[in-house]
Amino acid sequence: MQSHLKHGSFPYFKLRPDILPRTASQAATWTVPNLCNAYNWPSQLAGGGVIAIVELGGGWVQSDMDSFFQSINQPSPQITDVSVDGTQNSPNQSVGSADDPDYEVALDIQVSAAAYFVATGQPAVIRVYWASDIAPAVQAATADGCDVCSISWGSDEANWGATAAQQMESAAQAATAAGMIVFAASGDNDSSDGGSNPANVDVPSSCPHVIGCGGTTKTATTETVWNNDPGQTGGEGTGGGYSTLFPVQSFQVGAPPPPSGLGRMVPDVSANADPNTGYNIWVHGQQSVVGGTSAVAPLYAGLFASFGTKLGFVTPTLWANQDCFNDITQGNNGFYDAGPGPDPCSGIGSPIGTKLATLLVGA
Repeated sequence: MQSHLKHGSFPYFKLRPDILPRTASQAATWTVPNLCNAYNWPSQLAGGGVIAIVELGGGWVQSDMDSFFQSINQPSPQITDVSVDGTQNSPNQSVGSADDPDYEVALDIQVSAAAYFVATGQPAVIRVYWASDIAPAVQAATADGCDVCSISWGSDEANWGATAAQQMESAAQAATAAGMIVFAASGDNDSSDGGSNPANVDVPSSCPHVIGCGGTTKTATTETVWNNDPGQTGGEGTGGGYSTLFPVQSFQVGAPPPPSGLGRMVPDVSANADPNTGYNIWVHGQQSVVGGTSAVAPLYAGLFASFGTKLGFVTPTLWANQDCFNDITQGNNGFYDAGPGPDPCSGIGSPIGTKLATLLVGA
């Protein structure tokens, strides 16, 4: 599936290992509305933001969408497919595979639309941009006037290289200048990000004009950094660390300084991503539980689309208002530890929806 994609990008979802015996640590999973409620989602907002979703493979079918939204008592959203370079909505090509990208596509659409509906009481308007490379998809969404963009594909900075990463950043910078907020998953392979070193970060989440989205393990009573392989730098857990390509960003107020020679901290924000506390979605005619930082980008996309249109480069505002987030102080992603304040595992924390609405609606 991934070999034809540029920069080795792949989708950041993780299936819950239901074939394994459930342990006490495997907490209950979440419906999207219940998770939104746990994050103090706003309600009855005017909304209006159009959500762009970037997909590099896989596909979706209407019957899965209808089943999912019926299961949570919501109407199905309006979904439009847009081919950027000839890539198409192509479902059911990898059924049975652990990396079947249909799970990614379903996760992105269902989480973002459900999160939007909880905040607005209105079905979302979603445009899915099909492409073999992320930056052209972001450019297409910008040209179409979308308000929020969710990206759940990426790979280690070393796979991109400086030139391609800068092209991605340029696309994100142009997007925010046009009013579109861009969210991207920070990766699911702990601090190594699947690279050869114990500490790497992921493009596009490391781009300064992208809001990097990290992962937590959220139960009804606790929230810690997502890491299912303690003591390892390359296991299953949230990506995060410091860029080798982009410099320290002045807007990241209170971020721990990077090790020598490194730059921008990733992620900026975080939310539930552990497949053991994962999201109940609908794929291939049945319910599945899916996690990964892939779920976090669309969760934020749905919330921020509810705040209105053309909010643009909101990242400095978020960092200047850290009281709008739950500070994640426990856990690690292998190389980096969480602690009070911002950290390279969870950023400034998970969303407090009503506080973010107060901050940004009408901004």
